[in-house]
Amino acid sequence: MLAFNAAGPEGLIDGKAPGKVPLLNAEQCAALRRIVEAGPNPAVDGVVRWRLIDLAQWVYAEFGISISKQTLSRMLRAMGYRKLSARPRHHAQDPAALEAFKKTSPRVWRRSRTMRPQASRSRCGLPTRRASDRRTRSPGPFDRLRRAKRGTRPSAPRDQRTASAYIFGAICPREGKGAALVLPRCNTAAMNLHLAEIAQAVAPGAHAVLMLDQAGWHLSDKLVVPSNITLLPLPPKCPELNPVENLWQFLRDNWLSNRVFPSYRAILDHCCHVWNKLVAQPWIIMSIGLRDWAHGF
Repeated sequence: MLAFNAAGPEGLIDGKAPGKVPLLNAEQCAALRRIVEAGPNPAVDGVVRWRLIDLAQWVYAEFGISISKQTLSRMLRAMGYRKLSARPRHHAQDPAALEAFKKTSPRVWRRSRTMRPQASRSRCGLPTRRASDRRTRSPGPFDRLRRAKRGTRPSAPRDQRTASAYIFGAICPREGKGAALVLPRCNTAAMNLHLAEIAQAVAPGAHAVLMLDQAGWHLSDKLVVPSNITLLPLPPKCPELNPVENLWQFLRDNWLSNRVFPSYRAILDHCCHVWNKLVAQPWIIMSIGLRDWAHGF
């Protein structure tokens, strides 16, 4: 009766239920799209790529709305965003040259088509495309997964210059603690410095068992092993047994990759900053490093 009085006979036709009101309105969804498209600012946001947890925290800080990662993932997929492989972007790329090319290229294409109509066609009748050579280099961490519109190829900064700094790090998953040094070389002398740093971090009266792979500088006869440390070599070709391998992946994916450093000193400073940021969040060390077979859970 209420439907008939409100809309007449058409109100008696079964319609689609309105469903639950969306958590984000149109303006909030537009703001979410803008921040996803712009990407994070590592100096401000503390990450090099957006994770669902980061975007959920941004939504709460910006709009005061608590949203789960599962719901946010469905919303982003509905907007057309996917995790796509990013193309490395050279550190010296000139954005002005890109925009100039985009503005002038259509005129060049039209002029070329009128002058030589057959030269711009392949045998199948489609416009030909020039293929560029691709070289694979690995000067530093590069995270290829980025959230972008489906059907696009996003880019991410990558420095083509090479310089190395090594983070010698060890964690205690049960306590959520860590000890590390950032060094310019990866050899036995550096490992001795690292062992001395770990020995200082071990609590008085405690004894540390240090799991490590069988790299040459890990098991060298020239190592000076402190009395409060015992080395436990892993079986050959079994790096997955070492929880710190997952920690390195976390640091690369979220705090180390997709950056361009102005100097070698900046690399060292950032590595120190990343490790200090990690040890200031012991719950991350615990969640990544704890293992059932090692800690009895």
